[in-house]
Amino acid sequence: MNLISKQPGSHAYKKATVERPDIPNVLDREFNITSPNKVWCGDITYVWAEGRWHYLAAVIDLCARRVVGWAFSSTPDADLVIKALEMAYEQRGRQNVLFHSD
Repeated sequence: MNLISKQPGSHAYKKATVERPDIPNVLDREFNITSPNKVWCGDITYVWAEGRWHYLAAVIDLCARRVVGWAFSSTPDADLVIKALEMAYEQRGRQNVLFHSD
């Protein structure tokens, strides 16, 4: 069959070297939430597709442990996260929710 596998090059993110004392860590690693729509967490990951990197932002309800919003883009910017949050608001309504991200 002559199959060939090609791995894309590694993708490097800048690592934060300084804590931000002006932005308090309200969640403080308390991930066991007992009520839905109280705490949402967000993260961005990258996916190799069509010969280049794409970015996926996800918003997860920590109680339900389910994705409540997501967005896909060719750039990892604030608009990507905003779109994911807007989807979460559409799915769950505008809640008095804590959103935590790194």
